[in-house]
This record gives sequence, structure tokens and C-alpha cells, in this order.
Amino acid sequence: MGAPSVGFIGLGVMGTPMARNLVKAGTSLLVWNRTAGKDLPGAELAPDAATVFKRSDVIILMLANGSAIDEVLTRGTPQFAEKVAGRIIVHMGTTETAYSQGLEDDIRAVGGRYVEAPVSGSRVPAENGELVAMLAGDPDAVDVVRQVIAPMCRDTVVCGAVPNGLRMKLSVNVFLIATVTGLAESFQFAKRLGLDLGTFVDVLAGGQMSSPIMRVKGPKLLAEDYSVQAAIDDVWMNTRLITDAAKAAGIPAPLMDVCEALFSETSALGYAGADMAAVIKAIEARSVVGVVEQA
Repeated sequence: MGAPSVGFIGLGVMGTPMARNLVKAGTSLLVWNRTAGKDLPGAELAPDAATVFKRSDVIILMLANGSAIDEVLTRGTPQFAEKVAGRIIVHMGTTETAYSQGLEDDIRAVGGRYVEAPVSGSRVPAENGELVAMLAGDPDAVDVVRQVIAPMCRDTVVCGAVPNGLRMKLSVNVFLIATVTGLAESFQFAKRLGLDLGTFVDVLAGGQMSSPIMRVKGPKLLAEDYSVQAAIDDVWMNTRLITDAAKAAGIPAPLMDVCEALFSETSALGYAGADMAAVIKAIEARSVVGVVEQA
């Protein structure tokens, strides 16, 4: 049997570089985006989502949330079975684990196969093909998907049955979100103490706190560059997914409770579409409030 035909739906901040890496690797790709006006050089642009499903064996969905996925799949309508029967549907975004389990049940019920494949990494790793994908689902379908998405990824990790891919992603994001928020707080701390911030970043980069995420976000904080790699509202959504999952499982998540509040405050300050490094704006705002109250 030859290579499966591949469709890709969702050309956003993450989806575009992910799909581009498939094209660079020689994948014959059929793409579609919910918002008109986006295409991808080297890929064929489908006129609608239905065409992607009709002509593809494997359909990758890189969409914002469950509502967007349901809309594209026309879930709950007779067209749903027509779209997914005999195909592998790959969910690469981040949603509630219960949603993913329900989606798998519905896809299986009409003769399709389903694989979770959320990724760790933001825009820069996506551009460089250095994402880490966490796959869950039927082993045979997972094997197919691992080969298809390999050009996007530095590594693909099999996590077992659905929803363990998303559970792994949320667990990873606890560390990621806490790390970037901690970096922003330490940056603001150094700034308020009057330290040279370039030197501060150099010290971080030269010591054991250096990491790929620090080497990306540190210079962004220094330059006050909040061009998006992982948007504030997307990260805020992830904090809510984590805290909701923690409450449901009876797991304490004190750092994520704080991060959820900070990212909510950052969004309310007008930075919803800015990079997650802009969480420093909420920390700054709290600092200003503290100064005013003391006065």
C-alpha cells in the first residue's frame, strides 16, 4: 500500500508552519482554512472542508477548540459519517479530555479512526520542525499518523489510549506555563530593583536556568516584543483546561490557579492576541496597584 493522502485543516499561527514542513518533506498536501484568504505555497487549496475529507485518507485538524472541530466535521449531522468513515482523523489541538473521548466514540461509531496528537512547542519550534507530538489512539492508526507527522516533529511519543495524549499535553503545560510566568515575574523583579536587564538575561542564559524557552522568551521580554508565538488567550484557555482537570481529579494545582488569574488579567488589559510573555503586563499592573495602595 502506498503513502496515505493527507489533508490539513487549520492554517493559523501553529498550523501554517506545521503544514509547511509537511510540504517541504514532499507530502502532497490538500489544505483548507476556516477563514478565507489563507493558502500555502506548494500545497493545493481545497474549495471547502468537505473536499479535504473526500480526497484524503488522513485529515489533520489544527483548530482552536471543540466548537471549531465540530463545525468542520459537521458533527451531529448526516454529513459527519460521510466525512469520517474509512478515514483517520487527527486532532492536534488542545481541548478538554472528555471532549476528545466523546469525539473518538462518535468517529468510531461511523467507521472512522481517531488519533490524538497534541504538540508541545509554540510557533518557533513549529517553524523549525522541532515539535514533540503526544499520540494516543488505536495502535495501527497511531503508526500511520506517526509517519505522516514526522516532518513536523523532533519526536513523536506514544501515550496509549485516548485521552492520554491530551492528559500528557496538559501535564507538560503545567511546567511550561509556570516556567514562562516565573521568567516574567523574575524579569519584573529585576527591573523594579534597577538592575541592567541585558545583564540579567545574560546571567540566565549562562547558568543552569538556561533553556530553549528561556532563550526565546528572555530576549522578547528585554525588547518588549510581544509578537505572537503562543497567544495570551490560548495560554489562558490551557490554564483553564488544567485547573478544570485538576479539580475533577482532586489534584491541587496552586501554581496554575495563580497563572489562570494572571493570564485572565493580561487579556483584560488588551493583550489577548499578544505572546504569552506579555503576562508581565499583569504583573506590572499588580505592582502599580500595590504602589498606589501603599501611598
